[in-house]
Amino acid sequence: MTYTFAAMTSVVALGVALPAAAEISFNRIASFATPRNMAEGEDRTRPSSAEIVSASEDGLTLVYTDSPLGAIGLIDITDPAAPQPLGTIAMGGEPTTAVILGQRVFAAVNTSESFTAPSGRLVSVDLASRTEVASCDLGGQPDSVAKAPDGSFLAIAIENERDEEVNDGALPQMPAGFVVKLPIRDGEADCAAMEKIDLTGLAAIAPEDPEPEFVSINEAGEIAVTLQENNEIVVIGADGVISHFSAGAVDLEGIDTKKNGAMSFTARQPDRLREPDGLKWIDADHVATANEGDWKGGSRGWTIFHKGGTVVWDAGASLERAIAAIGHYPEHRSGSKGVEIESVEVATFDGTPLAFVASERASVVAVYDLSDLTAPQLLQLLPSGVSPEGLVAIPSRNLLVTANEADLREDGLAPAHVMIYQRAEGPATYPMITSEGSAPLIGWGALSGLAAGASPGDLYAVSDSVFGMAPTIYRIDATQRPARIVDSLPVLRSGQPAQKLDLEGIATDGEGGFWLASEGRSDRLVPHALYHVDGKGEIRQEIPLPAELLAGETRFGLEGIARVGDVLWMAVQREWKDDPKGQVKLLAYDTQAESWGAVRYPLDAPAEGAWMGLSEITVHGDWAYLIERDNQIADRAAVKKLTRVALAELKPAPLGGALPLVTKETVRDLIPDLKVLNGYVVDKVEGFAIDAASEGWVVTDNDGTDDSSGETLFWSVGTME
Repeated sequence: MTYTFAAMTSVVALGVALPAAAEISFNRIASFATPRNMAEGEDRTRPSSAEIVSASEDGLTLVYTDSPLGAIGLIDITDPAAPQPLGTIAMGGEPTTAVILGQRVFAAVNTSESFTAPSGRLVSVDLASRTEVASCDLGGQPDSVAKAPDGSFLAIAIENERDEEVNDGALPQMPAGFVVKLPIRDGEADCAAMEKIDLTGLAAIAPEDPEPEFVSINEAGEIAVTLQENNEIVVIGADGVISHFSAGAVDLEGIDTKKNGAMSFTARQPDRLREPDGLKWIDADHVATANEGDWKGGSRGWTIFHKGGTVVWDAGASLERAIAAIGHYPEHRSGSKGVEIESVEVATFDGTPLAFVASERASVVAVYDLSDLTAPQLLQLLPSGVSPEGLVAIPSRNLLVTANEADLREDGLAPAHVMIYQRAEGPATYPMITSEGSAPLIGWGALSGLAAGASPGDLYAVSDSVFGMAPTIYRIDATQRPARIVDSLPVLRSGQPAQKLDLEGIATDGEGGFWLASEGRSDRLVPHALYHVDGKGEIRQEIPLPAELLAGETRFGLEGIARVGDVLWMAVQREWKDDPKGQVKLLAYDTQAESWGAVRYPLDAPAEGAWMGLSEITVHGDWAYLIERDNQIADRAAVKKLTRVALAELKPAPLGGALPLVTKETVRDLIPDLKVLNGYVVDKVEGFAIDAASEGWVVTDNDGTDDSSGETLFWSVGTME
């Protein structure tokens, strides 16, 4: 297949116009890192999490479960834009779900010694004193807890989960799970009146081992429960089971099924078992399920069922494809369950019934209008923390809250977060860039370099080694809001997608082609090199770095490329072995003389345990602009800034000798820009370009959602002098 970029005007004309911004939108207003709830003097480096979150009846207090700490955490959201820590309460085991009724927190706690000897209890905590006041033995390992709308009882799924290391996780594995119905009298759990509801003999798959996963209760007091591995849904009334049905299967079309470093949404999966995890009653007769999958299935979407078993509507692959369009598709999960829809919440805001659907792997929450259950309308995709697990809507305060379980601090990344969104007048602030409307669908992520095209708002970007099997040049129309990825151009070698590239910089060559900088990593056989690519993406020239330079190489190579006449300037991210501490090279390659030279750039001193480096270089007017940043994230991020060096100082000296040290000046602190979405500060600000109208544009690298929230920030810093 031959690829080429079309003119900007014709490409945009092919796109489907985004709908006008809604008058009312959900936007994130705050993020709460779970380590904030640890007491002064405690070791705040300990692993922590936020898994399932619930709200008090007045909507002023949140409770979340923290499995690694063996505790529940409380947050004061009297001012939802400034959540305050209320501390944690030890549970004496692994809390799985906690709900608030009146002045009591009821937390299900797993105390199992083993998979074959499961146990658990329901702990009652007084909100005022924050102390445990009662406990019920549940007779097995609990998972989900739901409270009846009238507060008269709790339902608890006793999963007694299987050991996935035994027989490849195949069912059955005893003992069987069940559902507990626990009356609430005078605000307290009546342990003596606890009812155990047997679910064996119902499902066609391993009927002796139901493993109930998630429960929800409607206004009539009916309990709906998912048996995830059994691919079954059960409805329980006052006198026991009143109906049960298979969750069935769905034919998925237009998905990516290969974990191969490329995104191609052309495959299909027939008869894919839904295997729902979370579920929620929509009304007295309908439930919504989040079809995460577990054992043999997972359909990458969500479904609305009538409680009698009829499928009213199914998302198919539509939600996953919408997620891919905003750059959140987890390509590393293509061979498994894709975006993994984990949980669902339903609530009515100002008369409009809404569903909130969380994707664990894409770190996104979708908002749907449920006014017509046969045709839900996707309204928004909200950015969340890493791996959203729990959701709670607080319509009385126009709030939505997510609990995001992944704590990645051991790898130098972000902690777990609780995030708060508010429904208010105004446009959605996310996404900032999308490929929505592209045909075929353009999947993208890990944007690592920017370059300007010929007209205002015309930009090009490249993806880095996260998608190493299909390095791609993207064309961006930044005149639209959000900015639109309107075309893509695979980088080819002899007509096939080029391999062994780690593209971190792009510059136009003035003749319809591009110069690309590959960071390189010799221990993975990825060369440090420059590539000259024509307008069809074919590599026409490959220029390795010279031997005298490679003698001092490290894995942190080229980050950005800019062209000044016949000279290409490249930023080296960090010090190489021949660099003084705190100084990095700006390399120059003369394409006519085929000669190399360099100057040195002075880095800021990093904080203890951090490093400092360069992520981009672009030239405009009399200046070379660079992105300088540390490698820190969230509350540890200290330096993310735009600097510049006068072109008059860029006088390269031959390699191997003394190199001149240039003078830099700071143009803009980018950390306030990185806080605009009220999430945590991301670490990788990697692309900067100045367009034909002298407007500066910045983009972040989302690492393709691998150990990342997937958020991509793309914004203008205004006119550059």
